[in-house]
Amino acid sequence: MKLKEIEQEFISELKGHPKTKKLTFLEGVSMLVGTNIGIGILSIAHTAKHAGFFPLLFWLVIGGILSTITMLYIAEATLRTKAHLQLTGLSVRYIGPVAKYLMFISVAVTSYGALTAYEKAAGDVMHDIFGVPHYLGSLLFFIPAAGVLWLGLKAIGRGEKQVVGIMFVILVVLIIATFFKADINFANTLEMHWSLGAILPIFNTVVFVYSSQYIVPEMARGFSHKPTMLPKAILLGNFITFAMLALVPLSAIVLEGLSNISEVVTLSWGRAIGDWAFIIANLFGLFAILTSYWGLGGMFITNIADQLNKDADNNLRLRFFILLFVSLPPLFFVLLRVADSIQDAIYWPGVVGALILSFFPILILQNSRKKGDMQASWVCPAFLTTFGAKATIVIVYLSATVFSIAAKYGFLDKLIAIISG
Repeated sequence: MKLKEIEQEFISELKGHPKTKKLTFLEGVSMLVGTNIGIGILSIAHTAKHAGFFPLLFWLVIGGILSTITMLYIAEATLRTKAHLQLTGLSVRYIGPVAKYLMFISVAVTSYGALTAYEKAAGDVMHDIFGVPHYLGSLLFFIPAAGVLWLGLKAIGRGEKQVVGIMFVILVVLIIATFFKADINFANTLEMHWSLGAILPIFNTVVFVYSSQYIVPEMARGFSHKPTMLPKAILLGNFITFAMLALVPLSAIVLEGLSNISEVVTLSWGRAIGDWAFIIANLFGLFAILTSYWGLGGMFITNIADQLNKDADNNLRLRFFILLFVSLPPLFFVLLRVADSIQDAIYWPGVVGALILSFFPILILQNSRKKGDMQASWVCPAFLTTFGAKATIVIVYLSATVFSIAAKYGFLDKLIAIISG
């Protein structure tokens, strides 16, 4: 984008747009991929450190399929609704007033937990690359991250499209470089620890990584000029997400082994490839964190605006004050060291997300088919909306979450003994 075009876009944003900004198909896919991969792609290898690659791959497949189905449920519901409602608004309309508060709590917990993890990871990466203190790294990351959030949906979509493209190139280079290393060992992928206490908690991290259900209405708003692009963008975006989430841990594990994986995987993975790779691997890490920050932060801003019944897209002054409410608490959490680790920051958002997302998308779809105020331009395939499909979603999300909590707090064996009689 030329400097003059950037200036015109910025001025246009300041003046406010009379209409919702349109997203291209690539921008929509980039929003989804960018939101998904963020801290997840950097931390998910470490999540598998005590279990192994194949247990991680199992949950990536299960979580990816179920997440895609629930996202398609929400997509159809948005296409049956004239108003551009966020997930909180859809919950109120199609479930009831209580759902408004439950969904908003879920959005807030997920957003604050994720944004805190992003800030902490950014500080770690900046420290390792440039040698700056962790707190300064978090502050330096905060400036461009919050700045683009302030400018709104089109700026987020355009920014993510550019950054995701760069990330893809970097990722391909790193993966190719990994498999040209003489000391890679594919036997590392077979190293597994069949302990439920290690395997089950992976699920909540996977749920967190795939928790882009919240951003589907935001994408629908950008695709209002061509709604049929929405389900296609979801399918392609989640497929790209799965591929990246599987390839990064695979590359790191075959090169380093499970025991050497760092909490932010690019730190150890880059070093294992070589000095040149250390820099670009961590640039990839920063870009991944940045795109997730934009996607999830933008969704949270719009949800708050919906709660206030205000338009934050065309009023940058209002958007600025909402931005402070969204972006400052996570920064303070990091600076005050409230979260000891990235895993701690994203664990409970994954738990809350799993509980809410096991029921709400199903109820929203079901009631939108009865009470929607417009004909949907796209409908979920029948085999995805059968009783069996819905029951599978609920059972997997709820049971995996309960067992994961039990594993984390050391009473999994007792719970299994009680269930088995």
